[in-house]
Amino acid sequence: MSTPKFPSPSTPVSIEGPLKVLLLENIHASAEEMLAAEGFAVERLKGALKPEELEERIQGVHLLGIRSKTNVWEPALAKAPNLLAVGAFCIGTNQVDLKSANTHGVPVFNAPFSNTRSVAELVIAEIVMLTRQLGDRNREVHAGQWRKVATGSHEVRGKTLGIVGYGHIGTQVGVLAESMGMRVLFYDVMTKLPLGNSRPTATLHELLENSDFVTLHVPATPSTEWMIGAAELSRMRKGSCLINASRGTVVDIPALAKALQSGHLSGAAVDVYPTEPETNSDGFVTELQGLPNVILTPHIGGSTEEAQASIGKEVATSLIKFVRSGATTGAVNFPQVETPLIPKTHRILNVHRNTPGVLRDINKIVSDLNANIHAQVLSTDANIGYLVMDLDQDVANPVCNAIAGLTTDIKTRIVS
Repeated sequence: MSTPKFPSPSTPVSIEGPLKVLLLENIHASAEEMLAAEGFAVERLKGALKPEELEERIQGVHLLGIRSKTNVWEPALAKAPNLLAVGAFCIGTNQVDLKSANTHGVPVFNAPFSNTRSVAELVIAEIVMLTRQLGDRNREVHAGQWRKVATGSHEVRGKTLGIVGYGHIGTQVGVLAESMGMRVLFYDVMTKLPLGNSRPTATLHELLENSDFVTLHVPATPSTEWMIGAAELSRMRKGSCLINASRGTVVDIPALAKALQSGHLSGAAVDVYPTEPETNSDGFVTELQGLPNVILTPHIGGSTEEAQASIGKEVATSLIKFVRSGATTGAVNFPQVETPLIPKTHRILNVHRNTPGVLRDINKIVSDLNANIHAQVLSTDANIGYLVMDLDQDVANPVCNAIAGLTTDIKTRIVS
């Protein structure tokens, strides 16, 4: 295991004037409205930033908001000593170096629930489109061709849907599919409670062999990388269809193209790709283009007005709670702490290296300064400790300054 890279001991986080927020990638206006209502100075940009651009723009920023195209790596984090938190206004957080953010004392918040319905509805629509070959019929009529045929078209009622990844989205897909008369199987590496009449399978291969449609809803992890390759595609029923609205690295695209060209699979719907354009003006090429009964969409699974507004509110709420009280509930890379504010106190938030004796040293500072602790909560993970401590207002500043001077300190600030 590599040794965590911690920043040098710090001074308390500096916030002079309004707290500075940088929102990238056209994050929904609902987030800007909520953050501005708190008195924060919000800058909202339409596009993503390249790594070197982010390193320049992040300096002096307290809150950073991104979507899927901006990568937040160690070099940028190292240049942002005042960065309090990162908001990923999406489900995935693989575009953020979570370990580096952790050791820099920066919690990362995402939106695991807000676009669930939008993605689920898209998947159901694609199931119907694939089984009726609607994409091909639509293209033909636009080209002036009239092919009124029933061959190869089916109802979804009575067909079996296999869901790989039975989380927030997978369960909703299952509920909607059952309402249309489909049988639902699911496979997950964790034991999950089935909803409705959904039934788990013991293995991925069992699901693939028994499904007319397979839809993928897994995160991007080492264990899911290329999890659907030539071997897995060959296990699928002849004439079945594959849907991927999860992550682009889950499916071997060339292998999928071959399975479609050979006729083993009768169709596919793909919304995510191993490499995607950075902007809407960039071109895009994939081996799946031009194949019959293949629906290709530009990563729009959660791109509805309702989902984006909800995501904006969900992540902005998490960021505001963290700024105002230090609450880290829902952070994907941080110890979880959420305690109510105590009237007539100041709250010190301290992130430190998780080494023996830190709390002893902090409590000695408190004792030497004759401070009175009203409440104190410490939560740790393998690398860091996160301390939330409420003190009398008149001693909070000297205590905060002394804690920030410890060699184990990563990030310290006062909530007043």
